Amino acid sequence: MSFDPIFSTPSAYSYPLLLKQLWTAPLNSAPEQEIVYRGERRQTYRQTRERVGRLGSVLAGLGARPGSTVAVMDWDSHRYLECFFAIPMSGCVLQTVNIRLSPEQVLYTLNHAGASIVLVNAEFLPLLESIRDKLETAHTFVLIDDGGAKVDSPIAFAGEYEALLAAAAPDFDFPEFDENTRASTFYTTGTTGLPKGVYYSHRQIMLHTLTILSTYGVSPVHGRVHREDVYMPITPMFHVHGWGMPFAATLIGVKQVYPGRYSPELLLKLIREEGVTFSHCVPTLLHMLLSHPDAQRTDLSRLKMVIGGSALSRGLAKAALERGLDVFSGYGMSETGPLQVLNHLSSAELATDIDTQAALRARTGRPVLLSDIRTVDDAMRSVPRDGKSVGEVVFRSPTLTQGYLKEPDKSEELWRGGYLHSGDIGSLSADGILQIADRVKDVVKTGGEWISSLELEDIISQFPGVAEAAVIGVPDAKWGERPVALVVPRPQVTLDTEALLAHVRRFADKGVISRYGVPDRIRIVEALDKTSVGKLDKKRLRLKYAE
Repeated sequence: MSFDPIFSTPSAYSYPLLLKQLWTAPLNSAPEQEIVYRGERRQTYRQTRERVGRLGSVLAGLGARPGSTVAVMDWDSHRYLECFFAIPMSGCVLQTVNIRLSPEQVLYTLNHAGASIVLVNAEFLPLLESIRDKLETAHTFVLIDDGGAKVDSPIAFAGEYEALLAAAAPDFDFPEFDENTRASTFYTTGTTGLPKGVYYSHRQIMLHTLTILSTYGVSPVHGRVHREDVYMPITPMFHVHGWGMPFAATLIGVKQVYPGRYSPELLLKLIREEGVTFSHCVPTLLHMLLSHPDAQRTDLSRLKMVIGGSALSRGLAKAALERGLDVFSGYGMSETGPLQVLNHLSSAELATDIDTQAALRARTGRPVLLSDIRTVDDAMRSVPRDGKSVGEVVFRSPTLTQGYLKEPDKSEELWRGGYLHSGDIGSLSADGILQIADRVKDVVKTGGEWISSLELEDIISQFPGVAEAAVIGVPDAKWGERPVALVVPRPQVTLDTEALLAHVRRFADKGVISRYGVPDRIRIVEALDKTSVGKLDKKRLRLKYAE
């Protein structure tokens, strides 16, 4: 088979998909637009791009060369945004360090990634100092400090971030190179084994940026992202590039607001005072915001909120809708870029009552543009697209990680059959709506029947007074496993567990769930264990409540 590639004129510019190209549009259309840090610091896009250039000069002066890994340990900030660009634009690899991992895990990720330079916020110095003697490749450290006071530390710093930038040249010449060059590395936050390194190229990040903006943009009414939005992340920037939105927000030149360390008071204050209209977070953080007293004096009616990381329950969706917040689901993984599914409602669906909308908004959604999603059985055969038949969700798209760093066997397992395996069980409807039923490892297997913990959690969330719920499988001599529900009540609420069980049984009576799916027990707990990025840690919950 022969192909006929296009002829390129010798003087033609091929326009490689490199991250530096994202700056062309905002510098042309919105150079004076603001980027805000905690409401305390404001800088324009023009100034930010100049600071990106200065950071490029600093990195070169510190010995960073193409292929070097530069690690960042910071809260969400304008500095982190500058690192998102300057490090990969220099041909280096950005490592976003999950500062919520244990010290031993942080040490592992820095050594495994081969980080040579570490930019560290002063708040994380105790963590870094505790592992400093075991670092294998990191030899240069840059201090990040909001306070500006002299920091007493045994670590010898090459300098403080702002001082180094102030002394550096702003016109660093960022090189051009192959768009398939690795731009970033970060580590999964799974609950078993050591974290796995996920990596992305410039081309993949650029295509993810274009894909999600296109998907947001073609929605006829609901959840559109546009140039008059004000963006603030409530998902850590160390977690899958802040779900890719800082890159997207920069490309379209919107006002960006970075909150630093999260607190409900500050987040609600910034929503009020900076006019935030678009954000994203995990359900736990949304619940925290809605439950905070300051939420009562905060107008949420202009805020669009994408919920991911864990399933959005109908109960939480309804609570958000009652406050006027435009909440809807998104779905993806560390390994998928991340966003592969968005749940935009149609005009007709937006006209339904609040209970109907809560159910619709809790769906997983439709694939984003360019995403090929299938549900398959163990032999990689597609299961019927009838909205009921379930299989493992597998992906193909241009934004998927091509493997795990330095782990070829696990990479092949991830990509077996030529599709990236999610480890999630779901169904697809004839019109392309994906509904995640559960994680493969979290399905409760009782008497040969599979029970979706997510479906049970959603039902329990609809009972008045329930703040959060987790359903786990515990060993049972007769049935193998039985579901147990762990429920956190709302403040000042005493839950009647028998009434709650009767509520679940009504769904079984209507055929929504199997009678086998009604939990044997409901336990009232003060809190639910979470992973470092706010997901339910069901492995820990199973260990804690396995009796």
